[in-house]
Amino acid sequence: MEQTIRAAVDFSGTGLHSGAPVKMRVLPAPAGTGIVFRRTDLDGFEVEAIGRNVAKVSYATSLMKKGVFISTTEHLLSALIGLGIDNALVELDNLELPILDGSALPYVEAFQRVGIKPQRRQRTYMRILRPVEVRDGEKFIGVYPTDEPGYLVSYNIFFQHPMIQRQSVEVELTRDFYKTDIAPARTFGFLHEAEQLRKLGLIRGASEQNAIVLTKTGVANGALRYADEFVRHKVLDLIGDLALLGRQLLGRVVADRAGHAMHTALVTRLLRDKSLWEEATFTPAKSAPQAVAVEARP
Repeated sequence: MEQTIRAAVDFSGTGLHSGAPVKMRVLPAPAGTGIVFRRTDLDGFEVEAIGRNVAKVSYATSLMKKGVFISTTEHLLSALIGLGIDNALVELDNLELPILDGSALPYVEAFQRVGIKPQRRQRTYMRILRPVEVRDGEKFIGVYPTDEPGYLVSYNIFFQHPMIQRQSVEVELTRDFYKTDIAPARTFGFLHEAEQLRKLGLIRGASEQNAIVLTKTGVANGALRYADEFVRHKVLDLIGDLALLGRQLLGRVVADRAGHAMHTALVTRLLRDKSLWEEATFTPAKSAPQAVAVEARP
């Protein structure tokens, strides 16, 4: 069944790229709503978290509808998908979501505190029927059908830095795994790039409190949460970006040095060609709580 949160949750902080202060409230929403952003500073204008509203995509995933902008949505969307929350209204009084600690963990902890409520509507999934691939030079992302229903991710990154080099991870997205192994992974950046990025109007709100800061030889601001925290954060971003499909995915996603632009390009490809997927619902098997049967919907 679809789910929402049981009560409203408030957040405040600074936008990673804008550096602007922002207050945000995430509220329960009726079944069938999806995730909707509302700019309280712009007469409550609403922007749905769906692929057709994807706007600027470089160092963050942003949405725009009729000129109204919502920036850096990926961490919140990732937390919602990771916890199985289908419906929520997100009110904010500025253009960019707060970066908090640079991960999805503050969202996960807040939603767990208020609780998650089942709703009286069957959740529908996007089940992949045929392979879809997007390439850009050596960068790659694809999604493939799976024999057993599930959301699987294989991600590979490479950075010429002694703390990263080549990192790979393969995961099956479940709520418990997301909470413990993906949500805490923080965004990261390179100190030697900071000045140039600020000249481009980016990372004005970045600090050692909301990102892993990499010097040329190590980490400037303390211990990592995982040895491979960098690739885990890429998985976190991917889950948030693919939330723009408007439903949870059943398939295997493979990414190699991809990023926000390629994630959202995959979203666009899937939404444009409905022959690549079908709607499906999960029906838990009574005798085995972890097993599922899939019912295709016409």
